[in-house]
Amino acid sequence: MRDRAETIGELRQSGYRVLSVRQEMRKNLIEKIQRNEELFPGIVGYEDTVVPQIENAILSGHDVIFLGERGQAKSRIIRSLTNLLDDEVPVIAGCEIYDNPFAPICAGCRAKVAEAGDDVAITWLGREHRYAEKLATPDVSIADLFGEVDPIKVAEGRYLSDELTIHYGLIPRTNRGIFAINELPDLAEKVQVGLFNIMEERDIQIRGYRIRLPLDVYVVASANPEDYTNRGRIITPLKDRYGSQVRTHYPRSLDEEIRIVEAERSTFPDDGHRVVVPPFMKEIIAEVTNLARRSADVNQRSGVSVRVSISNYENMISNAYRRAVRHHEEQVSPRISDLPYIVPSTTGKIELETMDDGKEDQLVERLIQRAVLNIFNRYLDVRQFDDLLVRFKGGVSMEVSDSMPSIHYMQKVVESDSLMAGVAKLCEDRTPASIASAVEFILEGLHANRKLNKNRTLGRTQYRG
Repeated sequence: MRDRAETIGELRQSGYRVLSVRQEMRKNLIEKIQRNEELFPGIVGYEDTVVPQIENAILSGHDVIFLGERGQAKSRIIRSLTNLLDDEVPVIAGCEIYDNPFAPICAGCRAKVAEAGDDVAITWLGREHRYAEKLATPDVSIADLFGEVDPIKVAEGRYLSDELTIHYGLIPRTNRGIFAINELPDLAEKVQVGLFNIMEERDIQIRGYRIRLPLDVYVVASANPEDYTNRGRIITPLKDRYGSQVRTHYPRSLDEEIRIVEAERSTFPDDGHRVVVPPFMKEIIAEVTNLARRSADVNQRSGVSVRVSISNYENMISNAYRRAVRHHEEQVSPRISDLPYIVPSTTGKIELETMDDGKEDQLVERLIQRAVLNIFNRYLDVRQFDDLLVRFKGGVSMEVSDSMPSIHYMQKVVESDSLMAGVAKLCEDRTPASIASAVEFILEGLHANRKLNKNRTLGRTQYRG
């Protein structure tokens, strides 16, 4: 016994009702809301801001444009909209534009139905085939999006006036699905004009053919405000045709930034090593990015992506991993001395207001110092290290390095009661790697608070009174 219809007649007898894309998405959204399901799994920080706007737009049947700086998950959200489509829908078999079996719009399918009626074969199209995406570039043409005369079909003997000579573009081939345009302002203005009919009348015209294709397409787009104002623009009539404009944003707390970083960072087999990142090191990475987003030296129009935090986190762990491998340590825990290695992963992702040589590295170093100061003062009080500072004033110094084995830090801890208490507050597992991380954090925090001096020589750092 067949599980599903294979002809238009069988589909009609089953009582199946074909919904438009908007009706389908609206129906499935309502069901998800009723079941209290998460609409965009893996998207952090938008629960009370962006997501409600998207839900309203879908319930209203609006096409949507997502406006936001780079690295704000615009593309991921757009691609996740396919989760609101049905698992599969019936289409006329062999149709290039996935025609509705009950209301075909292309010439070929209309001819099939006129000839064979309810015996026309249908197939079932999965949601993964109902999404298309185009990156807008100045060379994208009307033919790319809507279609063009196919010279091969003409050479086969068809007349130019025959609708069957058309080679459909991306948008008709996404009929009954979701079509996304990334970086919409980069699309040439004459091509944007071509979208008018799709957005309002829901049909297209190709090369002057007297045809009307009432497509069923949900149109979404993304744009960066920087591109919107400087590199290109969205023409006003097209912008007016988008029902809703949803403004995205960067994480609004360190916790949200850290959750995104931990979910998105690259992971590899541990190969016998255990990676343990102390909370204060995670917060320093997030704070560096947060400070860069507020820095007057950084071009805020281009934005500071979450990818900065992700890449910095990965580089910090990689340097700690390299040390653990060299010294045959089981636990991998990053330290303050690993932070200089986030400079390469930061400078390539931020744009400065001025282009002075070497200024990027200096700026990142200042951001790291400020981040350490801020996080240290959230965890600890300088006054609790009075006895340690007295020892430094008496001539004691401490040397640290990203290449120093973790076990070398153990002796430093037992020499000071306040250092031992500070480490105990910061460390949960008390392993050599975690203790080494805590010791460096305390020393650098005291330096950031101007209680210790610091000298750097040949890859090593010396703290002194």
